[in-house]
Amino acid sequence: MRHFARSPSHPGTADIARRAALRRLLAAGASVAGVTSLVSPLARALPAPGVAGHGLGPARRATAEQTGEGLLRASGLPLASFGAFVRPVDSETPLVAVNAEATYAMASTTKVVTSLAALDLLGVNFRWRTFAFLRGSLVEGTLLGDLLIVGGGDARLTSAELRIWFAQLRAQGLKRIAGNIVLDRYAFDLSEGDFANTPPPNTGRAYHVRPDAFAIDEGLLHVGIDAARGAKAAVVLEPPLAGVRIVNKVSMRGGCAATARMADDAAGAHLDVTGSWSTACGHRELVLVPEAPAVFTTRALAGLWAEAGGSLSGTVVERARQVGATLIPTGADGRQQLPWAVHLSQPLPVVLHDMNKSSNNVTARHLMLALSRGFPLRAATLPDAQARMHEWLARQGLAAGDVLVENGSGLSRGERAKPRALARLLANAWHAPQLREFLLSLPVAGMDGTLQHRMQGTAAEGHAFLKTGTLLDTRALAGYVQAASGKMYAVALMVNHPDAARATPALDRVIEWIAKSC
Repeated sequence: MRHFARSPSHPGTADIARRAALRRLLAAGASVAGVTSLVSPLARALPAPGVAGHGLGPARRATAEQTGEGLLRASGLPLASFGAFVRPVDSETPLVAVNAEATYAMASTTKVVTSLAALDLLGVNFRWRTFAFLRGSLVEGTLLGDLLIVGGGDARLTSAELRIWFAQLRAQGLKRIAGNIVLDRYAFDLSEGDFANTPPPNTGRAYHVRPDAFAIDEGLLHVGIDAARGAKAAVVLEPPLAGVRIVNKVSMRGGCAATARMADDAAGAHLDVTGSWSTACGHRELVLVPEAPAVFTTRALAGLWAEAGGSLSGTVVERARQVGATLIPTGADGRQQLPWAVHLSQPLPVVLHDMNKSSNNVTARHLMLALSRGFPLRAATLPDAQARMHEWLARQGLAAGDVLVENGSGLSRGERAKPRALARLLANAWHAPQLREFLLSLPVAGMDGTLQHRMQGTAAEGHAFLKTGTLLDTRALAGYVQAASGKMYAVALMVNHPDAARATPALDRVIEWIAKSC
């Protein structure tokens, strides 16, 4: 089964090539005098004293603009569909400027803004925390009361990590729970209105899954199917679901097709898996979005605790949100209780790497909520997070309306930016102490992430570090390109059009042109 494995620790040929590309890019960054904060006024985007700027002369600038614009025009889409701004990281003089002050839907390049704000406001050492509290005495391995688990908004909490954590709880002496496991989703205080501008999740679009303060495997059920020697294929669930019966109707009669459907009826809770399989199919997975996320989570928690060898006399129950509740519960004496155990997420740079390379929406939405003032001691709300993002953008020197962020992922078409403003954020970030962590998170042209199969064999391969953005009517790229001259450019390219997919080759050709000719 897939366990949301992290990146491999042993580098292969592709990893070595990526690291070489990053060394080139970071070396270019080191040649520009550093600035010590992402909070950069206008002057900080200019070359530092004693550092030669890379501004273009008027004649060269006109030619470059015509070339960049010409590549976009060649797509066949109206030029008004495009927003583009390309500038050196140490100069405001644009190499390309097309509709630079119009606003465009950013799609997943919104994650660039979320990443930079998180690095600056939360810091590279930020981790989500999940807490366990003993609500009773622990006597000879038995908890005479409830185990309270408080979700801290960890977007990357996996079944594999919970297995390890539960094993650690048992090693600390917790073998049996005489009461219930009580789940508290304290960290997020969300309303249905917070999702008004984002599409609902469904099995066909699992990447639309909503934020959840305690989500296991992003709130998704993975149904693994493997060939077996008997009459039926092997079916395994991740996470395991307590009280759910698997009805396996996948026969070993050839073919590689299967469907799965969850039902809860008079026969009890059951997952029906139907299809036909063969040894040639190998391992495959179906990904389901549960219709009742809360029920799914409680069943998964019970299943994982049982799988770890733990005993539970009661059940897993949800704790209703209480007015005035705090992250840390109080004991019988009215004093705040210390957590018995804490699970830590991966640090922020690892989270950003996973998020930006694969363009993970739910991680971005969780990070956006983490910006909420007072989090995690105070439950995060989306309006609070939006207000703090707005304040941070203003400190970057941007005006109201330059960049609009709603949920941090790009799923909302209300997340928009002016190309000039997005490029300015990237130029500011180039001089920040968190530059390395940000660069390491971006897909590398022709090498990995969402750019692995784009711009291969061109001058941009290994020299363009860009976040991609895709919606039905949007394509976008935002990040950095190192030109053959050694100059480093901040790039913001967006196209909004019903036929936006036609523009992808044109966007790539602009990147290739910068890398080869500028």
